[in-house]
Amino acid sequence: MPRRTKILATLGPDSSDTESIRRLIVAGVNVFRLNFSHGSAEEHSQRAHTIRNISKSLKTPVGILCDMQGPKIRIGSFSEDKKISLKEGDKFTLDSQCHPEQGDEKSVFIAAELLEDIEQDNILLLDDGRLTLQVSVKTDHAVDCVVTQGGILSSKKGVNKFGGGLSANALTDKDKADIKTAAALNTDYLAISFVRSKEDVEETRRLLENAGSGAHIIAKIERAEAITEDFLPGIIDSADGVMVARGDLGVEIGDANLVAVQKQLIEAANTANKVVITATQMMESMISAPTPTRAEVFDVANAVLDGTDAVMLSAETAVGKYPVETVKAMARVIEGAEKHPLAQRSKHRMHQTFQRIDESLALSAMYVANHLQGVKAVICMTETGFTPLLMSRITSSLPIYAMAEKPGTCEITALYKGVVPVPFDASNLDPSDVNHCAVEKLREYGAVTHGDLVLITKGDFVNVHGGTNTLKIVRVGDVIR
Repeated sequence: MPRRTKILATLGPDSSDTESIRRLIVAGVNVFRLNFSHGSAEEHSQRAHTIRNISKSLKTPVGILCDMQGPKIRIGSFSEDKKISLKEGDKFTLDSQCHPEQGDEKSVFIAAELLEDIEQDNILLLDDGRLTLQVSVKTDHAVDCVVTQGGILSSKKGVNKFGGGLSANALTDKDKADIKTAAALNTDYLAISFVRSKEDVEETRRLLENAGSGAHIIAKIERAEAITEDFLPGIIDSADGVMVARGDLGVEIGDANLVAVQKQLIEAANTANKVVITATQMMESMISAPTPTRAEVFDVANAVLDGTDAVMLSAETAVGKYPVETVKAMARVIEGAEKHPLAQRSKHRMHQTFQRIDESLALSAMYVANHLQGVKAVICMTETGFTPLLMSRITSSLPIYAMAEKPGTCEITALYKGVVPVPFDASNLDPSDVNHCAVEKLREYGAVTHGDLVLITKGDFVNVHGGTNTLKIVRVGDVIR
């Protein structure tokens, strides 16, 4: 059976040449991430062009996700870009009047607007929580702190407040310019960093539409306030999917709370019929080692069993020494986890009623697929990819083949768990031949053989959005109409 959980891999300077991208796709990458925190618009456009060309030559639909940088909630630089050492008990000041590039062992620059959200006794975490400061005195332009956890601090490291609350607009001027670049390179997904509320998602969608793009929006959940009942439901509802961005989120809510929050976010996204990505440090050791640690193996496997659509690689493939080996290792771990019964059965929405015909058909098809002996595959004729998305919320060991003619739909569905995108142009076929040709396509793939049962869902009219209203069960080798 094809691997269900998808792999999202970040491209970097050493993994963006034609041969590297080809090897990564062959190894198992389903979607590539272009990180707009690094690189120029020209570099990202060239990478996207290379991905599209190789995907076409391999006849393997591969998606592209453009990840916006978001606001820089960071300290300034130290003089001569040196590193400083802070010990427990040391006094250290974050000062908006300090020169942005002249920090030292006593103080460093911080933007004045960030100080507005910091109060006495707040806990500040620098460099992803590696150093911890407690605010002792706040003035009109600075906060004096006492180091409670020391370490080495270098220029432009991130600042978080324990519990969240450092406000900064999710979309910067740079992001707004980068959205136009992402639209121009025809991205399939666009990820927004440090989302605070549904308004951030709605603004992004307006900017994308104005740029002529219908890309799906992924809201990165990395702020403590974003996971509260005041904001999370609205964010999930307005976005097309979410990313569990465990780096900054873990710093703000504490590592001890991260496990439960990851599971809650994945469940919430699945319940809302939204795609979900689990990210950050999934195979961090493989940046410099050819094999993962046992802890990383269990981390990836648990995300699979939680029901994530995709697991993401960041530095492992962007700057790591073993990008292809990392993808192969992740694929092996996923396949091992998917053998567990928890990854093969689902009670998703079993006791709910539905308002939409296509939703009812999609979930009914997966119920049949899981309970009728002899079914080997599900064919879903789709215009936008919405019906296979609904199907993919149901845990199953059977592959869902999303057959689409519309450009971009296959690339969108490449991120959905359990969905295998298949380019399929039915516009020139006689309606009575469509089902037969679809099944023959699977026979060409080696996915089904004589006597297997196949489920087919489609609408009365091919390539019509929202028209799925038919479920048919056919046997390979019979006369199929």
